[in-house]
Amino acid sequence: MDTLRAVYLIETPLDPARVADILAGEQSSGTFVRVAGETDALRARSRATVVDLEELEPLSQPSLPNAIFARTKQPGPWRRVRATIAFPSANVGRNLPTLASTLAGNLYDLGETTGVRLVRIDLPAAFRARFERPVHGVAGTRQITGVQDRPLMGTIIKPNVGLTSEETAALVRQLCEAGVDFIKDDECSGDPEHAPISERIAAVMTEIRRWHERSGKHVMMAFNITDEHDSMLRHADLVDRLGGSGVMVSLNWAGLSSVQALRRHTKLAIHGHRNGFGMFSRHPALGMDFQPYQALYRLAGVDHMHVHGLDGKFSQENEEVIAGAQDCLTPLADPNDPSDIVMPVFSSGQWAGTLPATAAAVPSGDLLFMCGGGILAHPHGAAAGVMSLHQAWRAIKAGVPLAAASDARELHQALAFFGKDK
Repeated sequence: MDTLRAVYLIETPLDPARVADILAGEQSSGTFVRVAGETDALRARSRATVVDLEELEPLSQPSLPNAIFARTKQPGPWRRVRATIAFPSANVGRNLPTLASTLAGNLYDLGETTGVRLVRIDLPAAFRARFERPVHGVAGTRQITGVQDRPLMGTIIKPNVGLTSEETAALVRQLCEAGVDFIKDDECSGDPEHAPISERIAAVMTEIRRWHERSGKHVMMAFNITDEHDSMLRHADLVDRLGGSGVMVSLNWAGLSSVQALRRHTKLAIHGHRNGFGMFSRHPALGMDFQPYQALYRLAGVDHMHVHGLDGKFSQENEEVIAGAQDCLTPLADPNDPSDIVMPVFSSGQWAGTLPATAAAVPSGDLLFMCGGGILAHPHGAAAGVMSLHQAWRAIKAGVPLAAASDARELHQALAFFGKDK
């Protein structure tokens, strides 16, 4: 039987083996009691099974509240296990929302638990082949932007919201002239009244085309087309008609099905923004790790995935950010398939001073290094901000500490300005 495997952290005051088996049944053919029609043959064909249990250190207090245990005054200890569960692939078919519901559905509400977290998923190659693939990924994004030997240097439209279409286009012109490879909208700037998206796309693409004609360089702009589904498709078509190469989607709010349909509809690069992921990840006994999360959206066909940044402004530990980037650069099923990877996007509080640690985390340089304030707030302007990144990269390749880099005025200005509180 072809199966896919998921690893869960389960916390319970009950017998962990029994609770893991309850979870497996709940997420496949079972319920709280055996029902008519649930034959042995059906269970053999369709029931998920627990294939491994690893017991961890127990806790003296539960991680999450549980009304059942509160009513019954259930005592601890609160035992924890890492459970590996095999799900028959036939239960899912080719249905991506059903895959998500199977792996991360009602299991979070099970009355036998005080914590459930999806840690990772492993997919057989035949199952992975049922779903979408990145159209561009790392290699295609490099080809579009013409950047082959270093990270892509990108930025975000700032202020996040409030600029008119004309003001946005003027900023894009400035950023193109400054030498960026990639620009994106903020996730909170979709179709505001002061800058309607169709108008904004047209104004910005005029500047991107002009810059390409002048310089020969195409700057990838990821327009935030997050919206109801038909509007997303319409906006993607407009970007394509006007010579654009990318769009951005807030993954959690558009949803798996809509992103998958967008992938089937367009050849544009899809820049996957994970805003809201903290709801799934911040509590260690609830939600899911980034590995299964990014796998689901890679099955929907995204080309880029946000992983946050090192020493950035958000709550993640650096180790979590690095692991997320490595997940993006790991093929989902076949380790010998280099086309089945996506470009990790480092963002949030990034500037020239965080580039060395980022480069060390991804030695290949296959990453998109996004600096909003790190470029636009440079004390000598955006061009100096971009130059500071290139100077930092040259110092890294030469094995020279940033502070000792020569012929790097803009880098030293960035170190003095952004690093003053570090």
